[in-house]
Amino acid sequence: MERVAEAASGCRSVAGLTSGPRARIMTYRAGRPLAGVAVRDAEIEVGVVARVERPLPETAEDVRRAVRPLAGDRPVHVLIGDIAEGSAT
Repeated sequence: MERVAEAASGCRSVAGLTSGPRARIMTYRAGRPLAGVAVRDAEIEVGVVARVERPLPETAEDVRRAVRPLAGDRPVHVLIGDIAEGSAT
């Protein structure tokens, strides 16, 4: 789970992770829940806050590409839950 979060957060056009509407993209675990990543038996879902520097479909594909090696046979679904002003530094 943490590796998925790190891979998604490491994408240039991602400002951060988000749990999305009604906090549905979460992994509950001991301690604090991990917002923005839901690893399920049949799929992996990632919620991101995108920067406006690139088209949103390209940002979503970057996240999919970064997470896919960690997903096994599961599809990776990306939700862009918000947009952040500014670019990566």
